[in-house]
Amino acid sequence: MSFHSRWKTVLVVLLGAAATVASPAQTFKTLVVFDGANGATPVDTPLAQGRDGDLYGTTLGGGANGSGTVFKITPRATLTTLYSFCSQTNCADGSLPYGGLVLGKDGNFYGTTSQGGASGISGTVFKITPSGTLTTLHSFDGTDGAFAGAPMILATDGNFYGITENGGAINAGTVFKITPTGALTTLHSFISGEGSDATGPLVQASDGSFYGTTESGGANGYGTIFKITPGGTFTTFHSFNSTDGSAPACGLVQASDGNLYGTTYEGGSNNSCPNGCGTVFKINLDGALTTLHNFDSTDGANPIAGLIQATDGNFYGTTYGGGTDGGWGTVFEIAADGTVTTLHSFEGSDGAQPYAPVTQATSGNLYGTSTNGTVTGVDGTAFGISTGIGPFVALVSTAGRVGQIVGILGQGFEGTSSVSFAGTSAAFTAKSETFIMATVPAGATNGTVTVITPSGTLESNVSFRIDP
Repeated sequence: MSFHSRWKTVLVVLLGAAATVASPAQTFKTLVVFDGANGATPVDTPLAQGRDGDLYGTTLGGGANGSGTVFKITPRATLTTLYSFCSQTNCADGSLPYGGLVLGKDGNFYGTTSQGGASGISGTVFKITPSGTLTTLHSFDGTDGAFAGAPMILATDGNFYGITENGGAINAGTVFKITPTGALTTLHSFISGEGSDATGPLVQASDGSFYGTTESGGANGYGTIFKITPGGTFTTFHSFNSTDGSAPACGLVQASDGNLYGTTYEGGSNNSCPNGCGTVFKINLDGALTTLHNFDSTDGANPIAGLIQATDGNFYGTTYGGGTDGGWGTVFEIAADGTVTTLHSFEGSDGAQPYAPVTQATSGNLYGTSTNGTVTGVDGTAFGISTGIGPFVALVSTAGRVGQIVGILGQGFEGTSSVSFAGTSAAFTAKSETFIMATVPAGATNGTVTVITPSGTLESNVSFRIDP
């Protein structure tokens, strides 16, 4: 049974301040307290930045019908509930969204629910506009998957790719592709020996293939890393053995060095936690795995969430437990050499038990959610951390052909004088202070996108690849 399946909120009521300063270098602040009515228990919810500069996400519970919500948070920390699930008869619109959202090329957001839909129990794929109009694109029926518990990703072909934890050939889950209009293709059904409980999002690596994790199964029963091509060819890439980690729960990220980085919820060399405190690891595309860090509880324990690589080159993540203030979890930074810095230890009163990865907004700041704990309730929080990292621009899609339109997210775009792809000037339109549409120019090569604004020069956080 996966951690998703056995997870439940631990009800706590603690007293304390809602904002703390972690050190002179970084400032932590609780931005939003969920109270049930506006949502409850954000779980696998990496916040997604929209064209308007606001952050969007989902909660597993709460809302008007107690079945979860879609919400947005403005830079001034104003929360708006955009949609409450189970608003249709028999929850045909879906219920209990575990995963967060992904921004599409059209400016809308796409996500999944773990239950509800036409079958009533298998979940859905949906599209929602920034103003809250929801369209159900697909209802899982079990044979094509069930219980989608992870965010989808937007791949370079313009389609969305995701995972279901159940359903498929032997009810062990699936990998699927879905077009923006809702045409779903099952790429793979997990079978015995390949791993089970796939609960983390996929990542599309530079070789074009997708990589993901399963929490259990594999050669040793402790979970796997797998690879799947866009055509559906599946390979078990690595089987964990507990000493190198166990239960990788939330997917991988490909870093600028080409390696994949991730976390395991349990295992590793430190046994001060039941079944181990978990690890941070890297694995290259040849399958060689290196354990970078073994958590020891004081610096965090049991990271459910995956990592992000921020624009300073370091990795950032959360742990569900551990830390120095009651074991309510942490936000941490880890360098490529494995050096860990605890940025914040949750106190219960300022949030507790973060389940999802953090997100770096184009302001440079980090944002995330916790599932539990505040002075006024136990329905979770959204938080921000300022670490002094400067602003940048983010690309809605990271690959395209000459002549295609690419969306660019950022801030201060009014009066922008130049957009270039690896030094080649591009035609562009600043649609708003926070969104630019640029045309991939002839002669462009792979590299970063540069935007020159009245306030300075902004670089993209990842390279853009020119497709043939």
